[in-house]
Amino acid sequence: MPPWSLPLACPALTVILGALTSLFLWYCYRLGSQDTPIPGAGGASRGGIGVGRGSEAGGQDPGVTRGPGEGPGAEGLVSRRLRAYAQRYSWAGMGRVRRAAQGSSSFGGGPGIQRPALLFLPDLPSAPFVPRDAQRHDVELLESSFPAILRDFGTVSWDFSGTSSPPRGWSPPLAPGCHQFLLYRAGRCQPNNCRRCPGAYRALRGLRSFVSANSFGNAGFSVLLPGARLEGRCGPTNARVRCHLGLKIPPGCELVVGGEPQCWSEGHCLLVDDSFLHTAAHNGSAEDGPRVVFIVDLWHPNVAGAERQALDFVFAPDP
Repeated sequence: MPPWSLPLACPALTVILGALTSLFLWYCYRLGSQDTPIPGAGGASRGGIGVGRGSEAGGQDPGVTRGPGEGPGAEGLVSRRLRAYAQRYSWAGMGRVRRAAQGSSSFGGGPGIQRPALLFLPDLPSAPFVPRDAQRHDVELLESSFPAILRDFGTVSWDFSGTSSPPRGWSPPLAPGCHQFLLYRAGRCQPNNCRRCPGAYRALRGLRSFVSANSFGNAGFSVLLPGARLEGRCGPTNARVRCHLGLKIPPGCELVVGGEPQCWSEGHCLLVDDSFLHTAAHNGSAEDGPRVVFIVDLWHPNVAGAERQALDFVFAPDP
């Protein structure tokens, strides 16, 4: 063998190894960024995007409009938005969100029990009613703001007679005897309504986990008149927790979530996972007056910061 053959071979071998390494890294990147189904996964462990009905205090959900992932091809649209987010930022911490985007509409904890209408984030601890300590800061802030929020309701309230159109700021009735006045609708601030309710708006601004930047986030007054009932429905996602601050709670009012009955209490918060099937009813008499709660959507405490940022991007409010 000539003495120069080995030195010449080393650079050639280095080039070949470098090319193979680059090809392998490119393959890994492509594999990681594709919407590859997860074989054998399904049900609650898989998560998914689906289409369904909304939640208490709304014909769908207080303020939820047609989401960016709703309707035919929803999974593909959400996956494309998630890829766009990852290309701009990172895939780090996106495991559960990717599984949700790749999932099917067959999810939930049981037939008709927990079936979020739009996004099911897998592996989140779930129960129909969430302990107050899960969002202690925000619960205590809202409860301390009870007098101001109740006062704001008094300034925008009306007789709810149904004989005329709702006054300025009130949404059309979502169901007979069901009215709402929203400060945030599907992640968008309603400036005129916020100006009329300075105490409530100030409280919202002080919350740490308010879902204020995507279409799952709403906040406002929910009114249920005597005799009214909201039939069973599921909210759009399990990634949020719905906080109900009782303002006016007459006798005979009941909220049933996942088969578990509860009642509101004036001045106190009730945390609900409204992705469970739930109903609300006011079985009192006309003399009792309306049931009034202030509803705020908070992040589920086990949704990580990176996941929240990604969901804000993927489910950004309509322009």
